[in-house]
Amino acid sequence: MLNGEKLRNCRENAGMNVDDLARAIANPVKPELKALEFKRCLGNIKNWENGLYATRPKTEDIRKIASALKVGVQEIQTWAASHKFCPMAPRKVRLVADLIRDRNVQDALDLLKFTNKRAAVYVRQVLQSAIANADEQDVDITTLYVSESRVDGAGPRRGTKRWRPKDRGRAVSFIRLASHIHVSVNIDNNN
Repeated sequence: MLNGEKLRNCRENAGMNVDDLARAIANPVKPELKALEFKRCLGNIKNWENGLYATRPKTEDIRKIASALKVGVQEIQTWAASHKFCPMAPRKVRLVADLIRDRNVQDALDLLKFTNKRAAVYVRQVLQSAIANADEQDVDITTLYVSESRVDGAGPRRGTKRWRPKDRGRAVSFIRLASHIHVSVNIDNNN
């Protein structure tokens, strides 16, 4: 996945503005479509730099941008993984997700291995999936760090409405919650 912040930094380091980059990656099939293709590329680049991925960048687009900026494809990408509807409350999973944010990948895996929380298993699986996504594109795993680890609420889990007995014969309902776990890894350029 293309990282908007990295794209903006690489573009500024190359001394290009958004118009120059759009002209470099626009490749119209017909000459009469040149202006239309330029506008499409310009809008896409502006959106991607602002973190809006309404039109997802294709692999071909990422390669064109990297060659226009004269950087490697890996320098403008981020790799992510997520676990939807994890059967734990978001409050409990956030405690573990906050531990690994902005850490080296190996440190984060070691920390999750020895964390005595049930959520650590789920967060570790998501982190390993993000690492595998990066490894698939021949990235040096030792240079990766966890750039984002967040947990969103997924609402009540289906079929988990329960009743707890209370005083004077009453019963109170409670619902168990689910969560979405998101983890992203980037290349650490400081090393």
